[in-house]
Order: sequence, then structure tokens, then C-alpha cells
Amino acid sequence: MGFVERRRRLDTVGAPEVPSALRGSPHPGRATPRGRFLPRSRLLRDAMAALDSGIDEAQARRVIDGIRQEYASAHGGVPLGFLAHCYLGPPFVDHQLDLDHAVVRHFAPADTVPEPYAAARMLARSEAYAYIEIHSDGLAIPVLKDGSVVRP
Repeated sequence: MGFVERRRRLDTVGAPEVPSALRGSPHPGRATPRGRFLPRSRLLRDAMAALDSGIDEAQARRVIDGIRQEYASAHGGVPLGFLAHCYLGPPFVDHQLDLDHAVVRHFAPADTVPEPYAAARMLARSEAYAYIEIHSDGLAIPVLKDGSVVRP
């Protein structure tokens, strides 16, 4: 028998655009557990996309630092990393981004994805999500392409 994931619901409550620490305007009062489910800003989503576009290592470090600041100030904590659909084409279907080491690994369908990322693999194969955040407490939060999140 396989694992059946329970239904998730879309959380549209919250600001339509979260002020971004990437622009230098952190809001320290927003870093709450509730902040995890606020919509992700356009700037944050663009920064995530830039990491998968083949930028140099120094620029990637700057982008990752900005992403960390955004999550720490507006979303209640920094995820361990992200899993997303891979658009490189066969044989790759998804890729992992680790914020600690700025590692991007691409996976073929037969490859084993390491824990705690494995739980989000089926979500990452869907092109409906921009990426799936993986948190240290095991929570996987899918982020839709418009920035809204799907609550577990």
C-alpha cells in the first residue's frame, strides 16, 4: 500500500504582497508561526527562480542571503531547503536546493531523494507549484506560482 496524503487547503488570508527583506525593508513583528502561511512576495519567488537559472556562485550567495532574510523576517523561520519541479527535461524530474550549502541536486525518476525532502517529492513533480518549502520540523509547505501557500 502507498502513502495517501490528506487534503490540503489554500490559505489566501494575509497580505497580498509581503514586504520584502530583499528590498531592505524587514518587518520584525511578522516573524510568527502564522507568518509561515502568508503569501510569498513576487521578489522572493523571482529570487528562487534565479537560483535555478545558472548564476555564478558569488551572485547565488547574495541571493541566498536575501532569501534567508526574507524568510526570517516575514515567514517565521528559514526553511532547510526547497524541492521543485525541474525544467531541464529528461532524465530529470525534480531538484533540491539546500540553503545551508547552496547545493542544487537534480533527480531522475529512479533516484532516491534524501530525507526530509522525500516526503515532498510527489508535490514537486506537479507543475502547479513554484516550489515546496521543507522545514526543520518536517513540515512541507507548497507555494503556488502566484505566491499563495497551501496549508497542510
